[in-house]
Amino acid sequence: MAETDRAIFLSSRALQGGPRWGMAINDLSETRILGDLSCAAGVQLRARDLPALRGLLLKMAPDVSRAVSRPKKAWDRPRPYLVDAGPICTKPTAGLARSPDYPSGHATWGWSVGLVMAELIPDRASAILARSRAFGESRLVCGVHNASSVAAGRTNAEALVAVLHGSPAFRADLDDARRELETVLRTGRPATGCDAEAAAMATPLP
Repeated sequence: MAETDRAIFLSSRALQGGPRWGMAINDLSETRILGDLSCAAGVQLRARDLPALRGLLLKMAPDVSRAVSRPKKAWDRPRPYLVDAGPICTKPTAGLARSPDYPSGHATWGWSVGLVMAELIPDRASAILARSRAFGESRLVCGVHNASSVAAGRTNAEALVAVLHGSPAFRADLDDARRELETVLRTGRPATGCDAEAAAMATPLP
């Protein structure tokens, strides 16, 4: 697996400067996840218009953080750009270098949100999950996570969201967010920039 990850990191450096690289830069901010899912949902998703959904995600965020931090400490795997030279799409700060590679926190967060959103908007589930997967894969494109760490993030998210469904409070929050989204889906503004996003997502990854 390690050699496969290294080969993927090196070959994916060729994406620098292209549309998929631009998406990876956009996806650096975990706080933009709702906006990033706008095209998949078919309407503009803005946190200020969705207080119940925003509250649900804020409650979920510490659970995601705990699900990521423990295995990161256990594996303590270096990020790929620290093993092999190659450009990355963000500043190589000391803080980034100190944070281990496995599993990807971005991928865990993006896939967790995607699973929730796919449940809330089931008729758009395929598009939502495709964009959520791309959100995690942006870390591979960026060069700050190995492919196996991104995949582990999705597995991590699936386990976490399954556990959260055992909480009556979580299920109640889902119901509130679903009702809120129904209104936004009927009355919201159409999403923009979707053709460019689709073109970036169509870029083959190594």
